[in-house]
Amino acid sequence: MPRSINLRQVEAFRAVMENGTVSAAAAALNVTQPAVSKLVSNLELDTGLRLFDRLKGKLTPTAQGAHLYEEVDRVFSGLHQIERAIETVRREQKGRLLVGVLPALSGHFIQHVTMRFLESEAHVFVSLIVRGSPGLADWLVTRQVDVGILNARVEHPDLETEPFLNHPLVCIMPVGHPLARKAVIRPEDLHEQPFVGFDEGVEIRRRVDEVMASHGCEPRLVLKATTAPTLCEFVAHGLGLSLVHPLMAGPVKGRVAIRRFEPAIDNHFLLAKATKARNAGLVDLFIQHARECGDQLMREALIA
Repeated sequence: MPRSINLRQVEAFRAVMENGTVSAAAAALNVTQPAVSKLVSNLELDTGLRLFDRLKGKLTPTAQGAHLYEEVDRVFSGLHQIERAIETVRREQKGRLLVGVLPALSGHFIQHVTMRFLESEAHVFVSLIVRGSPGLADWLVTRQVDVGILNARVEHPDLETEPFLNHPLVCIMPVGHPLARKAVIRPEDLHEQPFVGFDEGVEIRRRVDEVMASHGCEPRLVLKATTAPTLCEFVAHGLGLSLVHPLMAGPVKGRVAIRRFEPAIDNHFLLAKATKARNAGLVDLFIQHARECGDQLMREALIA
């Protein structure tokens, strides 16, 4: 009848399966090779299973061994999830901030803001939730997020908002493009030019289309994207030109030329919080860092 097994035997078995050899498993567990061999042998004896074939001193997993490893790996994955949950609970007890952010600002920008915030508030557990403006507005009202960065006008008696990163769209183009010789780009300059645009569901796309149509101009759309970072990367690689908020061009600075576009197409984001925000002190501090990082990154982006 199989005897009870212990966790150390299972750990040794798992280490051999994942590292390929007894010596590598011993190094991973920081024990001797004979100790690993004994633990594995005892596991086979206690379970009544043949987990490995032994050929010329090497262990080769049997079908039983492979099947057992699948179950063991599932259990250890569950244990790791519990460990992460415990760490989350510990950190949440020290302070928690739920930040909702648009996909367009979920990379370089929010990383800068969050890292600056954590420099002074290292004890706070920050959760970043990436969603579109309508969803973020609803979550702010229902207190599912503490602070949000949106790109659509929101009017609700339980929300406080302020314009943020207010600046007209700029024209970006590959370095060396003939239009880069001009200081100001106009709709007629983009007529029939290869153009990388936003998807129709993005507000900027609709506003750009309206301006172009009002001037009787139509760029040649070669690709559309839902997020600004994707769009900017294609422009940087020479696919075409585009109109974006200058902050979006920051990560590709040096790989694109940035020029003023007229007539101006205003564009801004919103910083939003609940009127009676939970963790009001942390929320206000995060908003302060967002303003400061926004100003800094905007200055850097506008240096052509």
